Amino acid sequence: MRNVPPVPDPTAAELDVLRVLWRLGASTVKEVFEALQPTKRVGYTTVLKQLQVMHRKGLVRRSERFRAHVYEPTESQEQTRRHLTRSLLRQAFDGSTHSLLQSALGGRRVSARELAEIRRLLDNLEGGTD
Repeated sequence: MRNVPPVPDPTAAELDVLRVLWRLGASTVKEVFEALQPTKRVGYTTVLKQLQVMHRKGLVRRSERFRAHVYEPTESQEQTRRHLTRSLLRQAFDGSTHSLLQSALGGRRVSARELAEIRRLLDNLEGGTD
């Protein structure tokens, strides 16, 4: 079996591009550029370069369709979220889930619905059903 290096953590700008790709699916540079325009004022060549860098890093894969490169994420949004959470947990909280949750929930109001969902998730984890 070939040893595949881990996919690096995406930067904030790379996450913006990944969110577009998760929402739209496989897309050309032009499609990503147009989708970013309402919130990010970036140039077409900047988006092209960003996708090329992301391809080299293994964050996206590229194929040719109708003479245009089409990009898609190599990991799902959920996989990326888990990867980033593990990285944050390790780097900022010394691996302490308790400290992470305390920090995440301590600084803001949490709705009753969110608390119920968190309790359900914890119950499922404790029971081994999730």
